[in-house]
Amino acid sequence: MLDLTYELPKPKVISGAKHDWELVIGMEVHAQVSSNAKLFSGASTQFGAEPNSNVSFVDAAMPGMLPVINEYCVEQAVRTGLGLKADINLWSAFDRKNYFYPDLPQGYQISQLYHPIVGEGEVLVELGDGTARMVRIERIHMEQDAGKSIHDMDPNMSFVDLNRTGVCLMEIVSRPDIRGPEEAAAYIAKLRQIMRYLGTCDGNMQNGNLRADVNVSICLPGAYDKYQETQDFSHLGTRCEIKNMNSMRFIQQAIEVEARRQIAIVEAGGEVEQETRLYDPDKGETRSMRSKEEAHDYRYFPDPDLLPLEIEQEWVDNIKANLPELPDEKKARFIKEFGLTDYDASVLTADVESAAYFDEVAKGRNGKLAANWVINELFGRLKKEDHDITDSPVSPAQLGGIIDLISSDAISGKIAKDLFEIVYTEGGDPAEIVEARGMKQVTDTGAIEAALDEIIAANPAQVEKAKVNPKLAGWFVGQVMKATGGKANPKAVNELVAKKLG
Repeated sequence: MLDLTYELPKPKVISGAKHDWELVIGMEVHAQVSSNAKLFSGASTQFGAEPNSNVSFVDAAMPGMLPVINEYCVEQAVRTGLGLKADINLWSAFDRKNYFYPDLPQGYQISQLYHPIVGEGEVLVELGDGTARMVRIERIHMEQDAGKSIHDMDPNMSFVDLNRTGVCLMEIVSRPDIRGPEEAAAYIAKLRQIMRYLGTCDGNMQNGNLRADVNVSICLPGAYDKYQETQDFSHLGTRCEIKNMNSMRFIQQAIEVEARRQIAIVEAGGEVEQETRLYDPDKGETRSMRSKEEAHDYRYFPDPDLLPLEIEQEWVDNIKANLPELPDEKKARFIKEFGLTDYDASVLTADVESAAYFDEVAKGRNGKLAANWVINELFGRLKKEDHDITDSPVSPAQLGGIIDLISSDAISGKIAKDLFEIVYTEGGDPAEIVEARGMKQVTDTGAIEAALDEIIAANPAQVEKAKVNPKLAGWFVGQVMKATGGKANPKAVNELVAKKLG
C-alpha cells in the first residue's frame, strides 16, 4: 500500500484592487494515443511525413467509406484509465460532434460525449515543496483529431494537411481541483509521466501529441470550500477556457494572465462571459476566440455508422494484470528497498528510462551509493552535455562495475571519479581498466606508514603544530595521498596519522 499522507498546497492568491482572489482550474488534456494506425482507419500516424501522405479514404471522407474501430486504440485508452485508477465502462458509444472543421473533411468529429470509455479516476500531483493534491478525473473519452491548417505559406491561400485527421486522442477531463499555475503544470507533468510509463502516449508537446484546454475562474477566499462541501458550481466564478496549450511555461503564464483579466472585470462591476480564448505569449494576453458552446450547440447525436462499443471484463482484467509498475509505486519501492530520500526517489522515477537504469545499477548493491552516482555523476554529466539517459555512453553494467570497485575498497572515491571519466569518454570494463592502468587503491598499511614516516621526518615544525592543533593533521593526510598518487586508502591514512601524531 502507498503512504498517501500528504499536506495540501495553499491555493494561489492574487491581490486585486479591492479583494484577494483565489484561482480555480480544471483541465481537458488531449493525449495522442501511441498507435501505428488511426482510430477508424489503417492510415499511418507517423509524425513528420509528407503532407497528406498518411490519409485513407475514410480520413478524406470519401462517399461510402465507413469507420472501423481500431482495437489497439481502445486497449490503450483502457490501459490509461487503469493507470489513473479509474472506472472502466464495459459499454460505451460514439457520438457525432457537428461543427465546421476546415481541416476535418467529414464536417463532424467522432467523439464520446454521453458514454465515455473511462469513468472517474484520480491523480496524485506532488509539488516540489513536499505538498500534494489529489486531482479527480471526471472521465476519459476517445475521439479523432482534426488535421492542420497552414496559413503562412502563401499570402492569399491557406493549405490543409490531413495527416493528423483521424488520429486517436484521449481527452482526459479533470474536476476543478487545481488551485494554481504551478499545480496545473505539475498535473500535466504527472499525467505525461504516467502515460509514458504505460506506453499509451509519448507526451511530446512540441509535436502536438499532448495539448491542454485550461478552464480558469476566480472566487473569493472561502467560496471554494463551499463548492467542495456542496459540489454546487454557483459558489465559483464563471470560467473561461484557454484553448490548445502545448507548453508548461505558457500554461502557467496564461492562467496568471487570464485570472488577472477576470479580476479586473469583476472588480470594475462587470461580469465575466463564459467563452473560449487563446493565449498570445508575445503580447502576454488572452483574447476571445468564440463564445463557449454547450453540447446542444454541437448538435451531438449517436454516430449511426458505429455500433456501441462493448468490451469484456476478462479482457480489462488481463490488461490490468499486465500493467507495468507505475511512478508512485516505483517511487515508494525505491524509498523502502534502497533507503532513498523522497527527493532522490522522485528524480530517479521522473521518467521510465531513468528508473529502469537505476533499477539495474542498484540491483544487489548499496542503493544510496548507486543513487548518488546515477544522480550526481551520470545525470549531472548528461545534463551538462544536453543529453538524456537514452544517450548515456555508460551502461548500467559499467556504472555498477565502478560501484563494485568502490564497495570492495579496490579504489577510492577520487579514483572512482577518474575511472568514471575514462569509461564515459573511452568505454571499457571498469575492473580491467583499473588493473591495466594501476589504479588500485593502496591498502597495504606498511607502504602507507612508510610514506607517512618520510613526511613526518621532513616536516618536524608541522608535526609540533598538529600536536597543538589536531585540525592541522589533515595536512599530513593530503601529503600522503599526494605521495601515493591518490591511491592510498583514505580511512587507513587517517587512522595512521591520528596514531602517529598522538
